[in-house]
Amino acid sequence: METRKLLEDVITMNASDVFIIAGSPCAIKKDGHIEMYNDIKLSPQDTENIIREIYHIAHKDDIDKLIEIGDADFSFSISNVGRFRVNAYKQRNSLSAVIRVVQFALPDPLALHIPTSLIDLSKAKKGMVLVTGPAGSGKSTTLACMIDQINRNRNTHIITIEDPIEYLHSHQKSIVSQREVYHDTLDYVSALRAALREAPEVILVGEMRDLETIETAITAAETGHLILSSLHTVGVANTIDRIIDVFPSTQQQQIRVQLSMVLNAVVSQQLLPSVDGKMIPVFEVMICNQAIRTLIREGKTHQIDNVIASQKQAGMITMDDAIVELYKQGKISQETALMYASHPGNIEKKL
Repeated sequence: METRKLLEDVITMNASDVFIIAGSPCAIKKDGHIEMYNDIKLSPQDTENIIREIYHIAHKDDIDKLIEIGDADFSFSISNVGRFRVNAYKQRNSLSAVIRVVQFALPDPLALHIPTSLIDLSKAKKGMVLVTGPAGSGKSTTLACMIDQINRNRNTHIITIEDPIEYLHSHQKSIVSQREVYHDTLDYVSALRAALREAPEVILVGEMRDLETIETAITAAETGHLILSSLHTVGVANTIDRIIDVFPSTQQQQIRVQLSMVLNAVVSQQLLPSVDGKMIPVFEVMICNQAIRTLIREGKTHQIDNVIASQKQAGMITMDDAIVELYKQGKISQETALMYASHPGNIEKKL
């Protein structure tokens, strides 16, 4: 199997992922469903050959590091074809890979059903906007749309710190510096600290993974920067708890106070199968008003959902209400609504 043709084909087929695993034919994911690319089972030698070829196409010469450590994460582009994010790993002592397809063109938020009100959160001049959700829920895409909005409408310096870079932003009204962790910089914290000396107004931190990154991001938001970032959490209240729980108990009250001051909004998103067989995003949105800032400061995050539910006129919506709305619009089935709801019992009564 020729690797370059495989990558060209998945772009043509509008697939989102490619799975290269020994013992199975090469598989692709399209509209949330996995299907076989062909019926030829791959041997361990086949998968190693394909992955070596991917490393060659990506101009990487450190496959020995993958074999030694057991996993690797990188991205690469093929001219006039597309951009790909690769996670290569060992399983049952053979090399495997999952390749995420990232088109060269920046995503169109309207085509992806991302509300304009959500993209407009990027109009803030300072503070922090967090986009959260499980892996593969489209967080990077939503953040890329926000960066594109700023790039088109504001005259500023934007710095993105990503692992790896997924979407390429050309300079428009703004200047965009895109730094890839482990290639252009040592780690998130080093890049974030350096960014504060590089005169940006907007900083995208691909993911807030650890205490140091979160602490530095909060400090950057306090000093007048707009910080956009993501976390692998489901639900707005869970996101705030997760950030605070990263810190030692002696620091948690201080972090609650800081977070209550700098947080602008938290968006939690999921991808749901729609009635037409595609995937559609659903968003829970919390915009920080005085009531929510007080709850964060006082450690009463369990009451946040009630405030969100009562503040629809302010642009907020709970995950369950957003799911019910999609059902009312005929975009998802009742079964899907109940499966993805935070409180299926409550949803069932509404439906």
